[in-house]
Amino acid sequence: MFQDESSSVTSSSSPLQVFSMMSLSPNLGSPYPWLRELKSEERGLYLIHLLLTCANHVANGSLENANIALEQISQLASPDGDTMQRMAAYFTEALADRILKAWPGLHKALNSTRITLLSEEILVRKLFFELFPFLKVAFVLTNQAIIEAMEGEKMVHIIDLNAAEPAQWVALIQALSARPEGPPHLRITGIHQQKEVLDQMAHRLIEEAEKLDIPFQFNPVVCKLENLDVDKLRVKTGEALAISSVLQLHSFLTSDDELLRKKSPLGSKNLNGIHLQRTLQMNQSTLGELLEKDMVNGYSPSPDSASSSPLSSTGSVKVDSFLNALWGLLPKLMVVTEQDSNHNGSTLMERLLESLHSYAALFDCSESTVSRTSLERLKVEKMLFGEEIKNIIACEGAERKERHEKLEKWIQRLDLAGFGNVPLSYYGMLHARRLLQGYNCDGYKMKEENGCIVICWQDRPLFSVSAWRCR
Repeated sequence: MFQDESSSVTSSSSPLQVFSMMSLSPNLGSPYPWLRELKSEERGLYLIHLLLTCANHVANGSLENANIALEQISQLASPDGDTMQRMAAYFTEALADRILKAWPGLHKALNSTRITLLSEEILVRKLFFELFPFLKVAFVLTNQAIIEAMEGEKMVHIIDLNAAEPAQWVALIQALSARPEGPPHLRITGIHQQKEVLDQMAHRLIEEAEKLDIPFQFNPVVCKLENLDVDKLRVKTGEALAISSVLQLHSFLTSDDELLRKKSPLGSKNLNGIHLQRTLQMNQSTLGELLEKDMVNGYSPSPDSASSSPLSSTGSVKVDSFLNALWGLLPKLMVVTEQDSNHNGSTLMERLLESLHSYAALFDCSESTVSRTSLERLKVEKMLFGEEIKNIIACEGAERKERHEKLEKWIQRLDLAGFGNVPLSYYGMLHARRLLQGYNCDGYKMKEENGCIVICWQDRPLFSVSAWRCR
């Protein structure tokens, strides 16, 4: 794939010229001295080059060459460096983890004392909510859709499929208390696998409802969403029902890998012959610009790429069953927020290329809006972005939960399940845009697609919000 390193490399050669002459061969020792002196954009180019090369070696089973690439990346990547250095650190960790999974005993031994506290996961998601506007915008749009759908209703029941953030429902309670016709009797059913989270949610919401004199009831359901018995949600006759799903539905796409392997063996679709020379011709200033170009021999993953998830066209048994069960509750409204990315491809290279694009945007968000020395930023990047990247890159089968897909796929699925799209209101979008403007950062944008909202960093879609009703 690369030229043999027969020609000598001089210290006067420019980095971009050197890249095209370099070979990741076993006789290549420690990185050339100039690697540490690269300018940010040149280092970013070289890190992309190495990540793609390393992933190709991993996909081909060429572990010796993959190890050499990982060693070089580790000389340049850093979790507290610039945007590309930080992102490369987590993609490197993910590729290394994927290699280690080939030796289950070794992988288990190295991770045997690792402690993953659910409380830490909840904390880091709260930090993400506070540092970035994406979920705040989703909550504003969701609440406005609920308020408009429930106009005139006297009994309102809301089911929160991941009841971890009380701020959304505190704002809704406040809005409902100001209704001209008076507040409804409000009941919220919160689903979460940790009782402590639901107890905190209940305390905060009951306190707010009592302060505003709204009749209110909180119904906690302690379980994982995948184990939820929909019949136990206690939906009563005469209630107007709304369902809120925030970043939950993609996890139901884990059940189809065996079917996929029978239809199309992984090896047949591997992008093993990818040439990387075009990467070396670019000299852009930001990571988003680096990745937006057709950098890999003309392969630029389209946001609407049908190949990202071969099973999407035929549906997913697990998610279809869950959506059908929700439809059976006859909600007056369901609002769905999902990551708007193609991270459910069948091959490692597909997922790597797509996730480089979307996580480049997220790490650019961090760089533009949060200080590099921020401990909160480091926690979000390591414990949220880093763990998602590791799951997308290193895991397969039921272990791979982060199967993010594009809005178009969710529209197809919800339509097939019997839901009809409800356009989000102008007032909700106006409120959300004002919220984004409050961040004093030009990078955050919103655009409308078929009555739904896509929240972007620059022009890269990252999250979608859509509203639905039973047909």
